[in-house]
Amino acid sequence: MNKHPLQYIAALLLALCPLTAIAQQYPVKPVRFIIPFPPGGPTYIMGRMATDMLGKATGQQFIPDNRAGAGGNIGADLCAKAPADGYTLCMITAAQGVSPAVYKKMSYDPVKDLATITLMASLPSLLTVHPALPAKNVKELLNIAKAKPDALTYASTGNGSSPHMLMEMFKFMTGAKMVHVPYKGQAPAVLDQISGQVQLAFNTAIGVLPQVEAGRLRAIAVSSKERFPPMPDLQTVEEGGVKGFDGGSWQGVGAPAGTPADIIRRVNTILVTELKTPAMRDLMLKRGALVSANTPDEFSAFLKAEIAKWTRVAKAGNIRLE
Repeated sequence: MNKHPLQYIAALLLALCPLTAIAQQYPVKPVRFIIPFPPGGPTYIMGRMATDMLGKATGQQFIPDNRAGAGGNIGADLCAKAPADGYTLCMITAAQGVSPAVYKKMSYDPVKDLATITLMASLPSLLTVHPALPAKNVKELLNIAKAKPDALTYASTGNGSSPHMLMEMFKFMTGAKMVHVPYKGQAPAVLDQISGQVQLAFNTAIGVLPQVEAGRLRAIAVSSKERFPPMPDLQTVEEGGVKGFDGGSWQGVGAPAGTPADIIRRVNTILVTELKTPAMRDLMLKRGALVSANTPDEFSAFLKAEIAKWTRVAKAGNIRLE
């Protein structure tokens, strides 16, 4: 039976319906939001902030799904392989900038398999020590480390994670020898540092400021090139004598590659609008993060630059992981 002309017109209009209409309706059901580290650390904190912003703006649920392990790569791999329909989002972290530089083989490609949405914030890391360690600055720490090679232990959020690479860069640039103790996230790593199981670590400020302020850990330097605004008297590692040292962590939001561009733009607009409010900037700074809130293309270029940077560090330090 032949279709009525009006039916052809209706079908044609439906086929030509712009993706913007889909994006305006999005989301029509709960969205899975993968956080590739355990609760309590900076990725969890930033991930919950993102789900709260998106949930309030859309009136829909964005459900945190913690998938820790392999330095953030288990959760990122799940995100990369999820349906690209907008109903799986995830945190993209500094781990995705480091992993291609250090792992011999990966199950996904952060650049090709993940769509960048926005870099939420950069997170300077604090070089922290247990209060029992008699080091008040970088010079004193190096004196201790060099007097007793491999006597000091340092924690990280996993092999190939940003804290691991920062300390490896520190070791390479200073000649210090210390033993690496990897954890599945910052929260358990910090707990063992507080208890004295490990002596030091590079910890993102957003995850460790309360412990420093309470005196449970001592911050002796900040990893970034510039001083950290909430702690203006704290020296940078470079000011402590390690010339050229500059690094830190970061947190962003992404999705599986192929997610419709209009959905990417909608999520970006919601997050960037909220992140750029004075109240949110102040809150982030208080928690130890510096707002970025950029475009998907800018975040993509940033990710590629991070991979190139850590590839140079990994090559110089001969760091390769299975």
